[in-house]
Amino acid sequence: MLSKIPIDIGKIKKDDLDKEILRAAIIGELDAINLYEEFANMTENMDLKSVLMDIAGEEKTHVGELQTMLLRLDNEQEIELGKGKKEVEELTGKK
Repeated sequence: MLSKIPIDIGKIKKDDLDKEILRAAIIGELDAINLYEEFANMTENMDLKSVLMDIAGEEKTHVGELQTMLLRLDNEQEIELGKGKKEVEELTGKK
């Protein structure tokens, strides 16, 4: 099931528009990753599986690109991402 963008882009304040565009784009890329990996797991055709997993990997790169841009534009997002990483490290004892 593909995600529905949870906001009305047309109602976003101009100062927040780029951040919301990036978040919506990340949602789309995550949907694509899930779709390609699910299809890859369904097929027994190893060539098709290989191509689908390669495409899923490219989508993961896109998530990284979009997230990098979001962190440049949203300082609070960067701070909270760091807090989340620290909390997981503390809970799991692993970096």
